[in-house]
Amino acid sequence: MSGKNKKIGVLLGGLSKEREVSLRSGRAVAVALRARGYDVVEIDAVRDLPERLKVEGVDVAFVALHGRYGEDGTVQGLLEVMGIPYTGSGPLASAVGMDKELTKKLLVSEMGDEITTPVWKVIRRAGGSPPLPLPVIVKPNREGSTIGISVVRDEKDFAPAVEQALALDETVLVEEFVTGTEVTVAMVSGRALPIVEIAPKSGFYDYASKYTKGATDYIVPARIPDSLRDRLQKTSETIWKVLKLAGFARMDFIGEYFLEVNTVPGMTETSLVPKAAAAAGIAFEDLCEEVLKGASLKI
Repeated sequence: MSGKNKKIGVLLGGLSKEREVSLRSGRAVAVALRARGYDVVEIDAVRDLPERLKVEGVDVAFVALHGRYGEDGTVQGLLEVMGIPYTGSGPLASAVGMDKELTKKLLVSEMGDEITTPVWKVIRRAGGSPPLPLPVIVKPNREGSTIGISVVRDEKDFAPAVEQALALDETVLVEEFVTGTEVTVAMVSGRALPIVEIAPKSGFYDYASKYTKGATDYIVPARIPDSLRDRLQKTSETIWKVLKLAGFARMDFIGEYFLEVNTVPGMTETSLVPKAAAAAGIAFEDLCEEVLKGASLKI
């Protein structure tokens, strides 16, 4: 469904708080696909998206959207209804992957001892004391790019952290603070790529560390024992199967602890999945084309 005689719509921008990151991802993908001879149109996925898809005559959609209304199954459901094949995971897998609490529950239930994840509690209203021993991580249940996340080391900072997260989502995750080497496992078509180590100079991989040039060092392959590397790659491939993911994705870990899955990871040439692909000898244009060739309807 992704032949060069078809109109490829790269969906970018969108309505989430990750809009700016998505614009960068989508533009990079569009440039790469045009370089390979594809007929590409960039479409800002806002409220008029159905009309734009019709007017532009899009045959296949490359989803380069991050966050709500793009990574959470809503756009995927729209494309299913419109009969437009698209890249990445389907509506159900996307919705589950966006929900950190549901992802954890499902993976722990299905994988048992095969997966280790930080202990967590769920909060749905402000007030109260930390439900876990400090320090803890407080984060919105359905946001990406570490938006709204806080490290709480003092009890007086807990309530403000919860209020900040509740402003972004009705459900807040409170996780135990775990330490270790932060790494990510990129997945393409169900196979794990070389692991990337994330070393923020601030000591915490927040939004600024992610998107400020020079704020974080990325080392690939990660400086971890071979045994841990093999375990994390195997775990990621199992997560892929359990969640029924498709196209490409990224699993984030601290040491052996699974944190979350990203079903539409960043796709600029300096993003983590392209870094992992490059370490495996896959050029950025090849990566984009492989993801595109996997476009399909999932329902």
